[in-house]
Amino acid sequence: MANLLLALIGGAARHARNRFIQQTQRTAAIQTEFLAQLLQVNRNTVLGQALGLGTVQTLSDFRQQVPVTQYSTYEPYVERMFQGEQNVMTPDPAIYFSITSGSTGNRKMLPITKRSRQAVSRANQVAMGFAAWVAQRDRRPLGKMLFNNSARPFGYSPQGIAYGPISVGDINLLGPIYQQVFAHPVDVLRIEDGETRNYLALLFALRDRNLGLLSATFPLYALTFCQAIEHHAPSLIHDLKTGTLPDWLQLDSALKRRLTRQWRSDPHRAAELAQIFHHTGHLYPKDAWPKLSFMITARGGTSDFYFERFPEYFGDLPIFGGTYSSAEAVYGMHRDFGTDGAILAVNSGFYEFIPESEWEATEPQTVLPHEVNVGDRYRILVTALNGLYRYDIGDVVEIEGFYHDAPMLIFRHRRGGLLSATTEKTTEYHLVATFNQLQTEFNLTLTYFCVTLSDDIPPHYRVNIELAPGQVLNNPDRFIHRFDQILASVHASYAYRRPSPIPDPRLRILAPGSFNELRRRSLARGVLESQLKLPHLTSDRTYLDGITVEREVVMR
Repeated sequence: MANLLLALIGGAARHARNRFIQQTQRTAAIQTEFLAQLLQVNRNTVLGQALGLGTVQTLSDFRQQVPVTQYSTYEPYVERMFQGEQNVMTPDPAIYFSITSGSTGNRKMLPITKRSRQAVSRANQVAMGFAAWVAQRDRRPLGKMLFNNSARPFGYSPQGIAYGPISVGDINLLGPIYQQVFAHPVDVLRIEDGETRNYLALLFALRDRNLGLLSATFPLYALTFCQAIEHHAPSLIHDLKTGTLPDWLQLDSALKRRLTRQWRSDPHRAAELAQIFHHTGHLYPKDAWPKLSFMITARGGTSDFYFERFPEYFGDLPIFGGTYSSAEAVYGMHRDFGTDGAILAVNSGFYEFIPESEWEATEPQTVLPHEVNVGDRYRILVTALNGLYRYDIGDVVEIEGFYHDAPMLIFRHRRGGLLSATTEKTTEYHLVATFNQLQTEFNLTLTYFCVTLSDDIPPHYRVNIELAPGQVLNNPDRFIHRFDQILASVHASYAYRRPSPIPDPRLRILAPGSFNELRRRSLARGVLESQLKLPHLTSDRTYLDGITVEREVVMR
């Protein structure tokens, strides 16, 4: 039955992919048609009338009449929808309210309608179609998926509409056929306690030797559930052998009864896993599930730093980026394993790009998808079916190339993700490239790094690192010198300003457990573990307050 469902889903996804490929051959026309239909649908809403959408006749009219917007434009309208008012941002009622993760800024709430959800579903199907095609090309059979994101809403509007992270809405809005892809009951994902949810998702998934897919919102989350397997390995094997569940699990009685009915022992599989654990001392995914086909997780941005640790846990498992998306909209779909560029989602939104030369302008001039230049960087604007118009999400993307007429985007960093001692504008992209080279040169594994600024004028870079367990940095003086040299080689503006006016950087070696403490602080603020993104640079000089610095190294 599972194989039949996977075949049906795969067939529909391949059809969506083929249709999308045809649309990328006429990107400009598809984009114009999308915008015209959206404006026609939304012109008589409260927001549509405020923006004068009824008078827009051409694409040029739209770009001249509607300003570039940020969340503050929509906040009062979202609140009216949340209170139950109709026809505010869209003529369609909200079926969910998504909340951004809040891990890199203030939280925002946005409406999801049936129509906007369908646009996201189309993009997801296209991405699935590319993944299925590539898996077939590489002779990697598909199987069920381990996916342990939370599906529990944060709460409900006065009208009873759920709200929470977009990932929660995605799971709950999936049809029952798609929910059968999970290697565990969907009820597991509705458990409030994160450790309980992770444990049970892993327990059910470990019963399936033929597990085919792993999914994690971000690479950091994939490493987190690897640590959970390591920590709980003896208990997981015991429960698989006996068909029991541990007493410490935090489950309400009704949910515990439902899950207990679906759980059963598998002594043969338990013995297999026990043998792996005995011989290796670990229970890594690459050993527990030898038929894994690929992993789905975010690519671009800071992902490469965490990918450096993947071979230890996942071997040479291919990594597929899925969709490039956010709570606001979907922007692109990945086309192959191991690639960072996502093809613009030409049939899921209307997109414009702000060139770097216009980033400081009050009313920036934009270019359209077919007008971007390969290798250049842009801020991306989206007009979407949830009532957003020319919305600046703050993402900076680099154009990798073109897929027919559609540009391929690589997410580089958030607009606010900059560090400047003077005016050099160092990004996370620069720092990840630097630290990847440092780890290779020094044969070193880091748990975490974060570059901050000192209180001096002008400030120096504080290069904060936490070594992975068992790692030793034998030559910290050379390490900070090489940091300075490598960053200068990948970031011309930094090189130009060194050694004056930017002073020498300093290395600070953080105490073991520092990363976990920063992670705990974020979770305590209400950030979901699956949405957690700890910054690798910040101008917040208080960010590491309370974190123990074991040693500070000054360049000599």
